[in-house]
Amino acid sequence: MRRARAARGNLSAVSTSVDPAIAPTAEGPEHAAVRAAAVAAAAAAPGVRAAGGAAVDAALRTAAGLLRDRSALLLEANHTDVAAAEQNGMAPGLLDRLRLTPERLADMATQLEVLADTPEPPHQREVRTLPTGERVFERRVPVGVIGAVFEARPNVTVDVASQVLKARSAAVLRTGAAALGSARALVELVLAPALEQHGVPAAAVQLVPTPGHAGADALVGLPDLVPLVVVRGSGEVTRRLSALGAAAGTRVLAHADGGGVLYLHSSAAEDDVERLVTESTDRLGVCNRLNLLLIDAHAYDRLWPVAEEALADRDIVPSLAPHDHPLGHEWALDSGAEAHVTVATVDGPVDAALTAARETSGLAACVCATDRVAAEQFIDAYTGTGAFWNTTTRLLDGYKLLGLPETGINVDHTPGPRGPVTYVDLSLRQFVVLPPA
Repeated sequence: MRRARAARGNLSAVSTSVDPAIAPTAEGPEHAAVRAAAVAAAAAAPGVRAAGGAAVDAALRTAAGLLRDRSALLLEANHTDVAAAEQNGMAPGLLDRLRLTPERLADMATQLEVLADTPEPPHQREVRTLPTGERVFERRVPVGVIGAVFEARPNVTVDVASQVLKARSAAVLRTGAAALGSARALVELVLAPALEQHGVPAAAVQLVPTPGHAGADALVGLPDLVPLVVVRGSGEVTRRLSALGAAAGTRVLAHADGGGVLYLHSSAAEDDVERLVTESTDRLGVCNRLNLLLIDAHAYDRLWPVAEEALADRDIVPSLAPHDHPLGHEWALDSGAEAHVTVATVDGPVDAALTAARETSGLAACVCATDRVAAEQFIDAYTGTGAFWNTTTRLLDGYKLLGLPETGINVDHTPGPRGPVTYVDLSLRQFVVLPPA
């Protein structure tokens, strides 16, 4: 999820026509590989549903243990990916997302255990009793097979697969070519053996083995086998896949653009300004980092020097007016120029909120203020997915915000799952009417 204007979610439903210029090419080996993976996942899906929640949760706990026990092998595979990416000139921000460390593997393991220990919503809830006595129930039904196209971020392999499994579906995963070796190691050394150990079909997690965009095109074009596809990665490629999926009849949840906003109200405390700028720029290759800094015009002379110094401490270059790019230009996606933040002035909290919503994807915005009325004015006027008061937008993350891994973040402006999308959002709603008790 501008992020999801046409489509991270980040995650948002897309219905748009496909320009012939971006239509997929004729089927080739990549399409055949994707179809084979989808067929295998579809065959495994009933087994996931039949295994039940206890077996899936046990498999997730075992996978967490394998992440720890086999960390050396996983880091070795990832080192090979990172070395190749460095040789190919990958930008630092993208390398940061590609790289696994012992600490990141430990975090992945912890998140799996938290997910396994999370009580599930009831499979069925009673809605009402009809005047004629029949009872109406609402049930959660698995999708069956859920696809995912995501950037070269190895941890997302585990995040998405675990969410899909917790939702009792099978997964077909297609990652960026740079992370293919790491993803393969995670599936073969962690996920597959953990599932098999607890009676869940190991084939329930399929990894598209071929690099290249043709595989992603194919995955969003198989609605009969893969009716729902989560598309992450940001940028034009993601929007293109969203359009292709919509044309094929596939339900697409697409993460297209992002960028966090920080608004400094005239009442902002200087310590808070320094803290929020610093906390919001700890990682530059992620969508919820500080991207656009808005400052009250009449407080600019007091607040900007504080923010400027905090940015300089992070080696971040401000983009000041007059700008030769849109205010919402997402620096995280600008390879080689990630270490930038756009700075602009506004006239009060309402103007700041409207600017943030108009110029960016609407992912997340923070108001830095000691004036409660001003903070509430900003929050009430901001229509984006996440609004924060004196708290970094980096918290707009499934695990940080909800205590669960996420498949992405929905910033759509139509009904549907909004904010971090977790396993509870990856089910179908079914109504069941039973005779009177």
